[in-house]
Amino acid sequence: MNMPVKIEYFKNPKNGELTQSQLDDLARELDAIKQEVLDDLGEKDAKYIRRVYSTIRYASIAGRACLFAGWFPPAWVLGTGLLGFAKIMENMELGHNVMHGQYDWMNDPKFHGPSYEWDIVGTADNWRQTHNYKHHTYTNIKGMDDDIGYGLLRLFPEQRWKPGYLLQPIYSIPFCLLFQWGVAIQNLEIGKVWKGRKSKEQAKEEWQPMQKKIGKQLFKDYVFFPLIAGPAALPVFTGNLVANGIRNIWTFSIIFCGHFTKDVEVFPKSVLENESRGHWYMRQIRGSSNLTGSEAFHILTGHLSHQIEHHLYPDVPARRYRQMAPKVEAVCKKYGLNYNNASLVKQYGSVLKRIVKYAFPFKK
Repeated sequence: MNMPVKIEYFKNPKNGELTQSQLDDLARELDAIKQEVLDDLGEKDAKYIRRVYSTIRYASIAGRACLFAGWFPPAWVLGTGLLGFAKIMENMELGHNVMHGQYDWMNDPKFHGPSYEWDIVGTADNWRQTHNYKHHTYTNIKGMDDDIGYGLLRLFPEQRWKPGYLLQPIYSIPFCLLFQWGVAIQNLEIGKVWKGRKSKEQAKEEWQPMQKKIGKQLFKDYVFFPLIAGPAALPVFTGNLVANGIRNIWTFSIIFCGHFTKDVEVFPKSVLENESRGHWYMRQIRGSSNLTGSEAFHILTGHLSHQIEHHLYPDVPARRYRQMAPKVEAVCKKYGLNYNNASLVKQYGSVLKRIVKYAFPFKK
């Protein structure tokens, strides 16, 4: 008979314990930071996202045009780079942020969160379910947030170890290269289907819109554009393949650095019992990490380099996170909460250490 395993959850000593009164004060101060920004939203924010939209459109057109001359190596390199840049920006600064409803107040159909569809094989509807709802509501709660290891990786000692995890330092590489496919099938919850906790009929029903979207994306990048390129079909095909790979590697890196660094914590389901607004805020802070960098770097990450601010304020235009960050950091310092902020190299290094370390049955 399998006895239940008692799991001891890691508590980062850099974070202090707060009373309910302190949590209420924390919530009021963080709410005030948000309200200050909301009161200031206007035309400058609308102009910014329209510029982002235009930049992505022109970079994509220019990139594809260069690939049509792709037998000339410099044209192929430039075209692939521009297309990769456009795909990164569309996914991170445009698609991800628009789907959070950050620009719904504009009443512009191009930036309408509930109806936006993005340029990856996964459907936007699935993303809104797995990411906007599950991940942002139940951030880092074991058994409720499917982003913890994406069902493939053991990244925390609180996750039960299985022998298959010994291979994760190897299979995490193709997972990184094909990250959009992992995002696409996440909502199918294949593991639950295998274990009989989810019906095959439900999975088949959920597969239908995904199948349609996958077919559309594959046709666009690997059939339509190579076909109309004529003699340049091969460089167009390979350029699309590499551009998608560049986007996958970048998004994997930024997302993992925002959630799976050294000081990040996971939580038991019990934290949801009578969880106050202040406690929810505290959980977001303790379960996220930021990246330092230049303005261009922050834009290229979709401002998800400010993952702490994003988890606190997912519906606030992400371009405002840099403005909010010093105030959030000051509040964290005031209440004894660790503001996890470091360079991409340092944070990514700690992610890689997790992937290797917890491939083995370490319990702390």
